[in-house]
Amino acid sequence: MSQTRETILAALDKLSLPDGGTLVSRDMVRALQITDGKVAFVIEAPSPEDARRLAPVRDAAEALVKGLPGVESATVALTAHGPSAKPAPGQGEPPSLKIGGHPKPQQGSMKPATVKSIIAVGSGKGGVGKSTVSSNLAVALARQGRKVGLLDADIYGPSQPRMMGVNKRPASPDGKTILPLHNHGVTLMSLGFMLPEDQAVVWRGPMLMGALQQMLTQVEWGDLDVLIVDLPPGTGDVAMTLCQKSEVTGAIVVSTPQDVALLDAKKAINMFQTLKTPILGLIENMSVFHCPNCGHEEHIFGHGGVRSEADRMGVPFLGELPISLETRLAGDGGTPIAAGEGPMAEAYASLATRLVEGGLA
Repeated sequence: MSQTRETILAALDKLSLPDGGTLVSRDMVRALQITDGKVAFVIEAPSPEDARRLAPVRDAAEALVKGLPGVESATVALTAHGPSAKPAPGQGEPPSLKIGGHPKPQQGSMKPATVKSIIAVGSGKGGVGKSTVSSNLAVALARQGRKVGLLDADIYGPSQPRMMGVNKRPASPDGKTILPLHNHGVTLMSLGFMLPEDQAVVWRGPMLMGALQQMLTQVEWGDLDVLIVDLPPGTGDVAMTLCQKSEVTGAIVVSTPQDVALLDAKKAINMFQTLKTPILGLIENMSVFHCPNCGHEEHIFGHGGVRSEADRMGVPFLGELPISLETRLAGDGGTPIAAGEGPMAEAYASLATRLVEGGLA
C-alpha cells in the first residue's frame, strides 16, 4: 500500500501533543514529501523553547510514519518559527567591553595563532544565500570531526545568531578577552550577540575595521582546524582587511545563476584575485526548485551560469544547491539543515568532504 499526503496527515492527526491538539490541528507540519516510499517533513514549533520540548513528539512522529505500510524510511526535522525568549531581567547583561571604534595599531597578522586555516565565504551581492552556506558548511565540517569556528563578519546584517540558534551575550572576564559561544559543534562569534536583533549598526569604515580586529584577535577561539568567515556582500572594507591582514587560506564565492547576480559575483572574484586570495571554488545556490507535490523541476533563476563562469575563469566549481523550504525553515529555527538528515544535509556533507580531502579544512 502506497501512502499519500492525506493518509500520512490522517495518521499524524492521531498523535496528541502534551499541551493539547495534534500536529495537524495546530498546523505544525511543513514540507511533507513522499518519494518512492521515503517520507520527509518538518515539524515547525512556535519557538525554540517549544521545539526543545517537542523532541519526543518528533521521535514519535517519525516512528509512527515509518511504521505505516509502504513506507521505507521517514525523516522528520524539528524547527521553530519564532526567536528564543529574551533573557530575564538581570540576566545576560552585556560584557564590559566595547566593540567597534578605530582599530588599534598592530604589527603582523591578525590571524589567531590557534587557528590552522581561515576560509572566507563571500558574494558579490546580498540575498544569494551566503550566510546560509556559511552556517551549514560550518556544521557539516563539525559533523565530520573538524574543530570549526564561525565568525559572522557581516557586521551590518549579522544573521548567524538566528541561523545558529544562539541568543546569548558572550562573557568577558576582563573587559578585553571575549569568550565565544557554541552550538551544533561550532564555536561562534558575531556582533549580533552584542546588540538587539533590530538595532542598526551605523558605523563608518574605521569602526568596522576595529570590530573585525577585535573579533579576530580578542576572541578566545581555542584550537580550530578551520575558521569560516561569513563576509558582508560586496567588495568593501571588511573583506579587504580580512584578506590583507589575516592570512586567509582561500575564499568561496556564492552566487545564484541569474545574470545580474553573476555580474556582481565576478566583481567579488576579481577582488579576491587582486588581493592574492586563492579562490577555493564557486557555489551555485538556488539552482533549481523541486515541487514537493508533483516532482516538477523549475529553474527559477536560470541554471548553470555559475558553473559556466567557473569554467571560463578557471576556478573550481563546488556544486549546485537547490531552493529548499526545509533549508529556510531550519535556518529560521536555529538548527541548520546540515545538522540533520536528508538530501540537503548530504549536499553540505559532500561539500565539506571536498574541502577536507583537499586539505583546506
